[in-house]
Amino acid sequence: MTVEDWKEELGQFLESWKDTPSSTRNVFLRLREHLESKGDVIFNFHSRPGVSYSLRAAHPLQKERQLFAMIDVIDDDPENRWISVCFYGDLITDPEEKGDLIPQGLLGEDGYCFDMEEWDEERLNYIKDRIDEAYRQAAVL
Repeated sequence: MTVEDWKEELGQFLESWKDTPSSTRNVFLRLREHLESKGDVIFNFHSRPGVSYSLRAAHPLQKERQLFAMIDVIDDDPENRWISVCFYGDLITDPEEKGDLIPQGLLGEDGYCFDMEEWDEERLNYIKDRIDEAYRQAAVL
């Protein structure tokens, strides 16, 4: 899939996603903006309607892995979508233990996922800190 193709697909998805009182669409947009602010992140978008929509972010210096962060929009209930942000276990710390360990759950490797079912500024900032950490680590691992 070309960059233009996945950008168009992401745009169509975002246009069709009507936000709810839980504001998960806004959570997704804020996380995407945070990743875009890095400037050199390589994005990919995987659409599986009825299951998930995944925005995957890779660091240009990564050699072994396809991504350093993945923002999944879980689509099991399109009227009440929620967000799961996942990282490889060796790219982040979780000092407040807010994430869920997912053994071999991130493309066959151990990962941590942080779920958001509604707007929570504190949790959002915590996840953004994990994004920053994973971005730094991805450049050296």
